[in-house]
Amino acid sequence: MDWMKIISALALVMFIVILFPRARDMVKNSPKGTSSDWMSFVIPMIGIVLFIMLLIKLV
Repeated sequence: MDWMKIISALALVMFIVILFPRARDMVKNSPKGTSSDWMSFVIPMIGIVLFIMLLIKLV
């Protein structure tokens, strides 16, 4: 095996071990979104999807 692959695999495992508990804590203690927050996300996403569909139709 190549030493670079082994070192990369060990680094990946270390990142997961170090970051997973912090990420779990951030998800648990994050503020919950309201319906207006979600609508301010959904409306631009619908616009983007419709624009992409228009571009696909024009090709």
